[in-house]
Amino acid sequence: MRWLLIAVLFVLSAACATPPDPPAAASPAGPTRVEVLGTVPHDPEAFTQGLELVDGVLYEGTGLEGQSSLRRVNPRTGEVERRVDLPDSLFGEGITVVGDRIWQITWRNGVAMERDRTTLEEVRRVTYEGEGWGLCHDGDRLVMSDGSDRLTFRDPESFAETGTVAVRRGGQPVTRLNELECVGGQVWANVWQTDKVVRIDPANGKVTDTVDLSGVRPADVPKSDVLNGIAAVPGTDEFLITGKNWPTMFRVRFPGS
Repeated sequence: MRWLLIAVLFVLSAACATPPDPPAAASPAGPTRVEVLGTVPHDPEAFTQGLELVDGVLYEGTGLEGQSSLRRVNPRTGEVERRVDLPDSLFGEGITVVGDRIWQITWRNGVAMERDRTTLEEVRRVTYEGEGWGLCHDGDRLVMSDGSDRLTFRDPESFAETGTVAVRRGGQPVTRLNELECVGGQVWANVWQTDKVVRIDPANGKVTDTVDLSGVRPADVPKSDVLNGIAAVPGTDEFLITGKNWPTMFRVRFPGS
């Protein structure tokens, strides 16, 4: 009996000393962390509303009445190489490149401007109903946000609405969808007034990933200067991200992106 008792105690001791299993991986909609790969200077006067990297050129749209602009930026140095200002009455919002043109939307003006990609000058204007927040191009259509839980699809030539999808995470609406980036058949969206971005399947509106970027926020940036601006780096699984009036852009990788 004594040897049996010793054997039982040995087994229990070994079990207690065994390291616990690693925690289960987060669910697809659970927040994950971001890997920072580098930084680039960013104009702290830029109230960033749209960001897109195409053919080695970074295009940035900025907002606020009397301060809105469209810029061509060197993605390696952050230098603003060309800037075209909007009329003082317009509040600039999201932008996206379509061929040799750039679409730029406005917040409550109901105006979308088509611009020449080389000169950044306005070519024509069209109107739309409701607010404009974010904009991206998935190769076939434009995807637009308006601060609600819906994404609107538009024709890239006429800007006419062609459909909508409701965005849901765990069956619940996800609102305040802001700046957008279309990449790999998915839509990444900043969630306004948070330090998170979500990945959305535009086929059904389901959120398939949530990334927490709170650790990237510069220490000297106030909470009112929210995260906004996400641009995929073509040919990689990396992104450039920044915020309104941030002094820095970050080159990052999203886990599972």
